[in-house]
Amino acid sequence: MNRLRLLPECNELSPPIPSRQGRVREGLISMNFFQRRKILKSVNYLDLTPVRLMEHQLTEEGKIDILLPRFKKGFWREVYSKSRKGEYIYIHLDEIGSAIWLLIDRQKKVSEICIELQRSNAEKLQPPEETEKRVTDFLSLLYREKYITFREIFSG
Repeated sequence: MNRLRLLPECNELSPPIPSRQGRVREGLISMNFFQRRKILKSVNYLDLTPVRLMEHQLTEEGKIDILLPRFKKGFWREVYSKSRKGEYIYIHLDEIGSAIWLLIDRQKKVSEICIELQRSNAEKLQPPEETEKRVTDFLSLLYREKYITFREIFSG
């Protein structure tokens, strides 16, 4: 399974857009870096709607681990699922990263995520102006690593 694996609730993103140059792969339109950058440059980052592409699990400390499949092919996944390494690579998030990840629900825009994060973690995020920068930097990192995507890429 590749890194662009969709969660079951993400299947409504799959209709191919005929005018776009790119391959349709597992319900996602695979675009090159320049095509994605052109779309993202024309939109205000705070108006984007993030969508999770990876599964996650909650740890005992209340933090999130993103589950990155270790292998793309099903055969190797079956072989290594029985080994001590396991089927997934765990990406550990800190408290703020976990809070942002949980706020991504396919409905909220980045600006709404910033507002809710500031309300719930005001003591940890000082000054409030830094919240938008921290959230957008974190979401940019997640997008670059293909753990999330943005709904506007598919409809824009």
